[in-house]
Amino acid sequence: MKLTKLLGTLGLVSVLAVSAIAGEKKVRWKIATTWGPTAVPFSTAVTNMADMVNKMSGGNFTIRVDASNKHKSPFGVLDMVKLGQYDMAHSASYYWKGKDINLLPFTSMPFGMTAAEQNSWFYFAGGMELMEKAYKKHNVLSFPGGNTGNQMGGWFRKEIKSVEDLKGLKMRIPGFAGEVMAELGLTVTNIAPGELYTSLERGTIDALEWVGPGMDINMGFYKIAPYYYTGWHEPATELQFLVNTKKFNKLSAKNKEILRVAMRLAAYDMYTENFYMSAEAWAKIEKEYPNIKIKTFPKSVFNAMKAANKKLLGEKTKNNPLLKEILDSQNAYMKKARVWSEMSDYTYLKDNLE
Repeated sequence: MKLTKLLGTLGLVSVLAVSAIAGEKKVRWKIATTWGPTAVPFSTAVTNMADMVNKMSGGNFTIRVDASNKHKSPFGVLDMVKLGQYDMAHSASYYWKGKDINLLPFTSMPFGMTAAEQNSWFYFAGGMELMEKAYKKHNVLSFPGGNTGNQMGGWFRKEIKSVEDLKGLKMRIPGFAGEVMAELGLTVTNIAPGELYTSLERGTIDALEWVGPGMDINMGFYKIAPYYYTGWHEPATELQFLVNTKKFNKLSAKNKEILRVAMRLAAYDMYTENFYMSAEAWAKIEKEYPNIKIKTFPKSVFNAMKAANKKLLGEKTKNNPLLKEILDSQNAYMKKARVWSEMSDYTYLKDNLE
């Protein structure tokens, strides 16, 4: 008798829950991405987020994904969200350094935090609050959108043996690293992802950096520029989900939480998928791509990069209190967290490498 009553109660609750979902106002959003539809795992982070929102809302909150091949403006997505043309975007904050340099640090900084350090800074050490402060004037909220971990230093047509070898090269490299390389004598440009191979093939550029082996190998860069350098410039490249503030505030409390959870989980999934892809691709390089030459920049080049980085940061923060606040926060947390990073992961890897 009690079981019958319990089953009846559960059935009634289920009916009421379904009815409540069915009675909710439907929300239909659009998201614009900087990437094409096949830029895995960047593209899958977005589709995964949209799928989760759809499922968790019972179909009452759906998000249409428009990749860059549809909206035709890969570097215009911030303005699209700011102006309300799109509800959301998926991109990287350092693309907007020419528009607002205060947004730059939320992707990655040369010689900066690792992915683990940066994620803990975002969620537990004030990073989210500073990101909200920086994006406020753009009428946009920004949320971590997936990390690539440490990126490779780029593909070069020729071997780099000294700072002199860098001078005069044309290179695609975004963010603050581009300014560092320009300081060393390179001509730096930022090219949309879909145009990278063609630019390298036609000689528009002599070198480029993209992400890492998982995403780079299928792009075919090695056919033209076989020297593949290890990283320094983007130790923890965090992409961003950008959301129009007014539209976010109009969401119900339930839909706000659904969106937050979906973005956070999709971001984590992108990090793990990218790590898997790079590990798999790296394992194939020696066997399947014998012409690729893995290199590390000489110490003299690293020292020049660090000196240029320090000089430029001093110039950028001199009359910019918000940028100084953000960078000071990152550096203070990195100094604290790096002690544990060295004790844990670094020591473990150093002591166990065969």
